[in-house]
Parts: sequence; C-alpha cells; structure tokens
Amino acid sequence: MTQLAVERMKLFSTRSAWWCSFLAIALPMALTALVVGLTEDGSPVLIPQTQGGSDLGLMVVMVLAALSVTTEYRFGTIRATFLAVPNRVSPLVAKAVVAALTALVVGLLGAFGAWAVGYLMATDPQLALDSAVAWRQVAGVGLVFAAGAVLAVGVGTLVRQSAAAITLLLLWPLLVESLVLLIPQVGEDLSNWMPFNMARHFLSAEGAGDMPLGPWAALAYFAAIAVAVLAAGIAVVRRRDA
Repeated sequence: MTQLAVERMKLFSTRSAWWCSFLAIALPMALTALVVGLTEDGSPVLIPQTQGGSDLGLMVVMVLAALSVTTEYRFGTIRATFLAVPNRVSPLVAKAVVAALTALVVGLLGAFGAWAVGYLMATDPQLALDSAVAWRQVAGVGLVFAAGAVLAVGVGTLVRQSAAAITLLLLWPLLVESLVLLIPQVGEDLSNWMPFNMARHFLSAEGAGDMPLGPWAALAYFAAIAVAVLAAGIAVVRRRDA
C-alpha cells in the first residue's frame, strides 16, 4: 500500500497528469456534443453515437500512463526509486496499478459524461441503460482505459523515452492496425486479432463485425496483451541498468 501511495503522489505531482485526465474526460463529452448538435432534428441518438470520442480519451490516458514511467527515466529519478526499492518489480507493478485505477475512473467519468451530454442535448434520445449490452458500451470504457494504461506503462518501460513511447502508442491503433488490412489474403484475419480492434469490438453492440471472439473474450484478449507487454518490460528492467 505504501508503494501505491508513493506512485500516486508521483503521478499527480505534475500538471501533465491533471491536464491529461481533464482532456480524457472532456474530449469524449465535447465530441458527443458536436455529434448530437449535427444530428438532424427528430433523428434518434443511440449509445454508440455518445461514445465515439472514447478512442481519443484512450489515447490521452495512454500518454499519461507512459509518461508516468518515461519521465522518471528522463530526469533520472528512477535510480532513486530502485535504490529505495531494490526489488524492481514492485515499483513498476505499483505504477501499473495506479495508472490502471486512474484510467478506470477517468474512463467512467468520460463515458458517463458523454452519455449525459447526449441525453440532455438530443431531441429523441434512445439512451436507456436497460440492458447488459448498453451498460457494457458505456461502463466498459473504463475497463478498456484501465487495460490501455497497463499497456502504456509496459511500452514506456520497454522504450524509456517519452517521444518514442507516445509515438508508438498513438501510431499503432491509428495507423498500423489499419495498414494490416492491406496485407494480401491474411490482412483481414490479422486485423481482427489486433489488440485495439478487439477493444473496439468489446465496446460495440453484440454481433457487430465478423470478429473471432465475443465481446468479453475480446476484452480479456486485450488485457492479456497489456499484461504481457508489462511483463516483458519488467523482465528487461531486471536485466539492464537503470
């Protein structure tokens, strides 16, 4: 618990953490307001239309999580961390837990905030949370954000540099997973197994797309990749100098 408290204080002792958290909440709400505002009068507004900005929020949360590691390497404070806690696994796991919990809260606030914006602005809101699918599409955003934060901590641990980590975390879901579709014959099958496509599948309505896994299995797959990347980062840190 002490290690978790230390990592929490480290994370929120900088303005970037507060700004990233604010943006991850505000951007989905702002995009929902824009989408609903452009919707023709009388057209129904559905839950997926209110959650279109979750991808933007996820990008910001992953940047926040990656910076929680890379800034320590940049300023050399990671050496003091490892001197205070010789077991290098403990502080890195604590970073991942704090980042995941922060992302979970931010994701829930952003998702339900966007849902509320849609409900208040739409002339014909069809946004009742009266089914498991509806709850998954909104509350599930927090789970995806939490897994994404763990993934980002792992990437930051592996590459150490802020620019490299952020570039990789942004380009992979925005560009690489789309380019995979261009691979002849196997492109579509590979694309279905890409981690962020699986995360989007979890947040979609059941039966959306021709995906190899169900929604909850897709979330487990995304989370397993995040944990695997974190484990790889921890393994590398244990072998090399800080």
